Amino acid sequence: MNFHWQEGNKLRLLENGDEFFPRVFGAIQRAERALMLETFILFEDEVGKALHRELLAAAERGVKVEVMVYGYGSPDLSEDFINSLTGAGVRFIYYDPRPLVMGMRTNVFRRLHRKIVVIDDVIAFVGGINFSSEHNTSYGPEAKQDYAVEVKGPVVADITRYVQCAMGSEQATRRWWGARSHRPAKNATPGDAQVLFVYRDNDAHRDDIETHYLDMLRSAREDVIIANAYFFPGYRLLREMRNAAQRGVRVRLIVQGEPDMPIVKVGAEMLYNYLVDAGVEIYEYCRRPLHGKIAVKDQQWSTVGSSNLDPLSLSLNLEANLIIHDRQFNQTLRENLGHLLAEECQRVQDDKLPPRTWWHLTKSVIVFHFLRHFPAIAGWLPAHTPLLAQVDPPVQPEMETQDRIETDNEGAKP
Repeated sequence: MNFHWQEGNKLRLLENGDEFFPRVFGAIQRAERALMLETFILFEDEVGKALHRELLAAAERGVKVEVMVYGYGSPDLSEDFINSLTGAGVRFIYYDPRPLVMGMRTNVFRRLHRKIVVIDDVIAFVGGINFSSEHNTSYGPEAKQDYAVEVKGPVVADITRYVQCAMGSEQATRRWWGARSHRPAKNATPGDAQVLFVYRDNDAHRDDIETHYLDMLRSAREDVIIANAYFFPGYRLLREMRNAAQRGVRVRLIVQGEPDMPIVKVGAEMLYNYLVDAGVEIYEYCRRPLHGKIAVKDQQWSTVGSSNLDPLSLSLNLEANLIIHDRQFNQTLRENLGHLLAEECQRVQDDKLPPRTWWHLTKSVIVFHFLRHFPAIAGWLPAHTPLLAQVDPPVQPEMETQDRIETDNEGAKP
């Protein structure tokens, strides 16, 4: 399924759950025909229960509601939570639910990591925000800093078609002459209000998101800002960041300074010397955990989505980003990142760089190459075809009673 740049879209940047959830819930309240939602995490907390109420109300007024959550990311939803939805007609799907093996989950790789909401083929939301309270700033010091985009316009039809195929509502058309891989769409006539929906899968679109990052770095003329929660890309992307900085582009990278997982910072720090030596400016976001996956280039190019720049997102996960060419949106996102850089980040200066010892260099090389080849290593593990497990609606009490009566009557026959 190949998509092209779409003209004439309307865009709104949404920061954190504080802006995201009210916009999504409001759009659900106005839904008339169809609503599709897929997410990595749905928790049964304050936000999850609010979403539950809106989905239930939409289904009860006749909207076709379809929800897909990742079995690994959302394993603890109660039967009451799900059954009340399916009982109202909601199509509820678990992507790749797997049983525990010795108390551990086995479907850690090839994850459904997308976060998409589409309503009535009119409005869509794409980004990195899950449906959980930890995305609200009121959650406290552990609240996640993250972003999403609300979009209206022609690109919504592409997003709708993609999600329909992902959920099994429609079958994707595949032609025998179609290549296993392809070059992602180019923007032949750059302008404003242009959006491209781009995704990575484990089939024909394995490196589309990474390719757009590479092309962005190669074409940058003035400056680039990348803010990414889990930063440990392959050599090609690191090389293009260095190349851009060495030809005079101001390249700024924002990574986690207060990570939700300490190993994240350890991995990123191994790349600091390599990037700083070429002139890349590195900043650590220190206010709370950074969960964003965003970037801007020059005056018009931007991206917001679910894809990190690490081996999982670039080589294994199912991801989705919007690539945006729009001057106003670029300026809005740039101002937001500028605030983070000025007020909530600390620049990694020379005295904060990891020691330049043979031991550190050797360790960095070993870890880098291990993680670089990690997707291939994970590919050796026993693979399975991910399942879409639709949850059946609960059996109504009157149906159970009728079934018992019919059974009793059959047993009474001579």
